[in-house]
Amino acid sequence: MIASQAPNRKILSLSLRAGGVAMALLALGGCKIENIRVHNPIHLKPIHIKHHRITRTSMVLPPSDLETIGVNAYLWRAALDTVSFAPLVQSDPTGGVIITDWYVNPSNPGERMKVTVEVLDKDLRSDALRVTAARQVAQAGTWVDAPVEAATVQRFEEVILTKARDLRQATLIK
Repeated sequence: MIASQAPNRKILSLSLRAGGVAMALLALGGCKIENIRVHNPIHLKPIHIKHHRITRTSMVLPPSDLETIGVNAYLWRAALDTVSFAPLVQSDPTGGVIITDWYVNPSNPGERMKVTVEVLDKDLRSDALRVTAARQVAQAGTWVDAPVEAATVQRFEEVILTKARDLRQATLIK
């Protein structure tokens, strides 16, 4: 009889411990010292950052402190939005590399394009971004490499930088 009660005691003990931990978490979950609301630049969902001291002034976090990835989050999100017209082959937020697959514009089926975006730094600067593009045209049933206009690559960079600045402006604490 005593041997059969041992497993029941073990289960009861584990249940009491789990219940105690759950109650402690609920009790501590209501504690607040100071909450500062910040928008997550990756998913644009609000997150809360708790600070250990109370201050009267609001705190503005620089973009490098808002990151949860290896590169600038604003540039990363803006780059993903900009190349979202094409299917992605690779997306590495730690290394900051986005590579699209070949994209054929329906209005020009004789031409296709592939874009690579590299976010090189944690700061929101124009030199923290590198865009390269490859272009091919259809000739006699095969795809042949063709030159890409420099204005095309510059336009991609301008669009990404503008979107990144807009995202940063939208998430700054005022």
